[in-house]
Amino acid sequence: MPGSPSSLIDPLKGLHAMATGDRIGSSARQQFCGEIDIRIGRDGTWFYHGSPIGRKPLVKLFASVLRREDDGDYWLVTPAERGRIKVDEVPFTAVEVNAAGAGHSQTLTFRTNLDDEVAADALHPIRVAYGPDSPEPRPYILVRDRLEARILRPVFYELVELAQMRCIGEDEVYGVWSREQFFPLGRCDPLGLTRNLFTEIAARGFRDAIDFNEHRPARGRPNVDE
Repeated sequence: MPGSPSSLIDPLKGLHAMATGDRIGSSARQQFCGEIDIRIGRDGTWFYHGSPIGRKPLVKLFASVLRREDDGDYWLVTPAERGRIKVDEVPFTAVEVNAAGAGHSQTLTFRTNLDDEVAADALHPIRVAYGPDSPEPRPYILVRDRLEARILRPVFYELVELAQMRCIGEDEVYGVWSREQFFPLGRCDPLGLTRNLFTEIAARGFRDAIDFNEHRPARGRPNVDE
């Protein structure tokens, strides 16, 4: 029965087999388990039957077999079973970023809430989305196989500090370099002030984040303690 405890047992067996290196015979048929009552919250917390899964090694085990299909659905897929789970936004969060180098040669390496590390590049792009009714930026980085991490606000502010202005076509945008790839963070208005994130920072009182005299990001680090 979808969502019942028994429907979680088979995926756990498959996960254990994968983690320990056990092989399932090639003649075994993959079993469809339907809906599994597992949900990944917006902050990256995994829930089973509404209760947080507190064992990080178990969460990492689940994450190792997480897949996203073409239709956007998320599945736990093992050699023996597959079951669909719910993801509120994206499955991971980016909790830290480290910058090495400068300019085009700069490399931005992100650490996720499950301690995976991924460097932004052509195969792992950074993107920023905006809601239709809010200027709030929603930044993400592709971790692997269509699975993204939401870049947390303090981490995004660190990217803002590293941002440079560049003309793309007729647009002026602020963005960051990583492994010779340029990733836009926000567009500029005719006065040279970036929209959305940058004006939001100013409105929230992060005056050190924008140099209003020169209309460009200041070098000082914004205070993210609200």
